[in-house]
Amino acid sequence: MTEQVRSLADEVEAAVSAAMAETLPAELAALDPLVRRSDHADFQSNVALSLAKRLGEKPRDVAERLRERLAAVAWITSVEVSGPGFLNIRLADTALLERLSARLGDPRLGVPRERSGDVAVVDYSAPNVAKEMHVGHLRSTLIGDSLVRVLDFLGTDVVRQNHIGDWGTQFGMLIQYLTEHPETRWRTADLDAPEGESTAGAGDAVSALDSLYREARKLFDADPAFKERAQRRVVALQAGDEETVAAWREIVTESEAAFQRIYARLGVLLTLDDVAGESFYNPRLRSVVDELGEKGIVEESDGALCVFYDDIRGPEDTPVPMIVRKADGGFGYSATDLAAVRYRTRELKANRLLYVVDARQAQHFDMLFRTARRAGWLTDDIEAVHVRNGTINGPDGRPFKTRAGGTVRLADLLDDAEGRAREVVAEKNPELTGEELDAIARGAGIAAVKYAELSTSRAKDYVFDVTRMVSFSGQTGVYLQYTHTRIASILRRAGDDASAARFDTSLPLERAERELALAVDEFGAVLNSVAETLEPHRLAGWLYTLAKAYTDFYENCPVLREGVPAEIRTNRLALCRLTGDTLARGLSLLGIAAPDRM
Repeated sequence: MTEQVRSLADEVEAAVSAAMAETLPAELAALDPLVRRSDHADFQSNVALSLAKRLGEKPRDVAERLRERLAAVAWITSVEVSGPGFLNIRLADTALLERLSARLGDPRLGVPRERSGDVAVVDYSAPNVAKEMHVGHLRSTLIGDSLVRVLDFLGTDVVRQNHIGDWGTQFGMLIQYLTEHPETRWRTADLDAPEGESTAGAGDAVSALDSLYREARKLFDADPAFKERAQRRVVALQAGDEETVAAWREIVTESEAAFQRIYARLGVLLTLDDVAGESFYNPRLRSVVDELGEKGIVEESDGALCVFYDDIRGPEDTPVPMIVRKADGGFGYSATDLAAVRYRTRELKANRLLYVVDARQAQHFDMLFRTARRAGWLTDDIEAVHVRNGTINGPDGRPFKTRAGGTVRLADLLDDAEGRAREVVAEKNPELTGEELDAIARGAGIAAVKYAELSTSRAKDYVFDVTRMVSFSGQTGVYLQYTHTRIASILRRAGDDASAARFDTSLPLERAERELALAVDEFGAVLNSVAETLEPHRLAGWLYTLAKAYTDFYENCPVLREGVPAEIRTNRLALCRLTGDTLARGLSLLGIAAPDRM
């Protein structure tokens, strides 16, 4: 069973809180001790400055009282009062090494399952059937995947949900077009058929369907007779017509297979078992609307059933409704999303609903959550969050497009990243050839794309620059992977000595060793911060800090060089092992591989 190891930051916070309890009135002793990492010491507390205002004293006087108590703590070697009243705290080397020792060899690295008991539904990716995944799906897919991994590692019972667009009027249009053009080849099995027959275009079945959908759309807009036939096909689909449903299922199956190929290439966790698309909720829509009506939440407006909000207004101060049933009796995506909330809370028993969706949908989710709370499906003990993300821009700062102005296919974007990564890896290691080079380039290309995404605050837009992404230096996924290969190389050369290495807690630490030890110690706190804020960039940024600390250690603290005392060598091998394990685990929680060679 994993031993739960408190971080050094937790220990310092506890020590400062204890000093506050001994020297302050009870109502002030419970305040946040304001402990942070510092460039001037191991940790710094600024609490004396905020306490002084409440006590009517000078900050340095308050800090001095706290300093006296902290100086008596055995594992604190020095406490200095600096500036207007900062407490600079330095820890004993023994304290650092003891905590590292407790993590060495532990697959959980001392991180407890602090969120066990939670059930979180994470809704992410959500591509549309019969359409290719494009650059706009990348952020939701990667952010959602990382959150799933972190929450699961911390003990949450995570339910992945891929709410694909697999229902609606567009399928009547597409199925009718395919029915009227039987010569058209679009199925995977038919795309390699002999020439001479009509083809929808190169590529897989979904690429063909995407092209056919555009043709059907043109005909729908130009030909009233076809439009009427397509609308009748929608009715047939909704009524369960055998031929129409069979065609729809075939389209969905081909699309799901294409989505899974992209997910496999990206290394994300979504599977077919996680799919719960619009069609899944279709049988539930009528009862959802009926329940809203019984509770007096919807009202009729021009034949539609809507929910209104006093403070959501449109142009000319007109109310903006959420339409749950249209005037023609059909149901929109708002009804589907409401059905999903009800299902996830009542049947999946979730106490946390996370929707990783574009920031431009903020008003929709505001309406969704408000309505669900009115209906009683979201209660005070259930958290619902729109985990909003920005857009991916091109070098011109505008949403990423092809040169022709179209949407960038996700597969093409990944091809570009892997191709550029192959050039960089081959230049760095010219001895690599063939399959080994291809495998490393694939891993580096995907790592580059993932890290560029996940190192950016999810709410911000960012520029997709593949040349910068695949660099072996700077804040990139490739740099982190390369750092791991450096560690693996040392451990490989050390052989059995590396696997047997343990910390001697009596030995002193050099500056670079201390900085690396302090960085490694923060792992659990960083993961809890990600789980709380739903911001994977905190983990990505910390991993870069860890890699930089290791690089400094690597350059200043030789491990295997002749002349290094055996006991120092053993300690440094143990520190390499623990850093490598921590870096690998952190990368895995971003969905990035940690290779041993590059």
